[in-house]
Amino acid sequence: MAAGLVALHSGGLVHVRSAGSDPAANVNPLAVQAIAELGVDLADTFPKPLTDEVVRAADVVVTMGCGDACPIYPGKRYEDWEVGDPAEATSLDEVRQIRDDIDGRVRRLLSELEIPTSS
Repeated sequence: MAAGLVALHSGGLVHVRSAGSDPAANVNPLAVQAIAELGVDLADTFPKPLTDEVVRAADVVVTMGCGDACPIYPGKRYEDWEVGDPAEATSLDEVRQIRDDIDGRVRRLLSELEIPTSS
């Protein structure tokens, strides 16, 4: 969800990747539905594993409950967002709350990084 929201709000100015330390087999269909309400299409998205290469290539690394499983490299900006896990949500309302929390955090981060937003 966060990657889709970054792409949406940055108008494609930010190269973003999404990965997990223990990715599920599929994206929760409720998450796909909730994010589609904002115009983000995640229908063909699938969970990907976090790799050292992804972290090394990043300027900013945002984690969400990754804990000690995420690699740390000097010189990177790290943010750990304590948000609900949309993969574990069981209702559309619950996913919407998580989506809206992530959306606000994405907007604040883009503002802090002085990246123009299109929405």
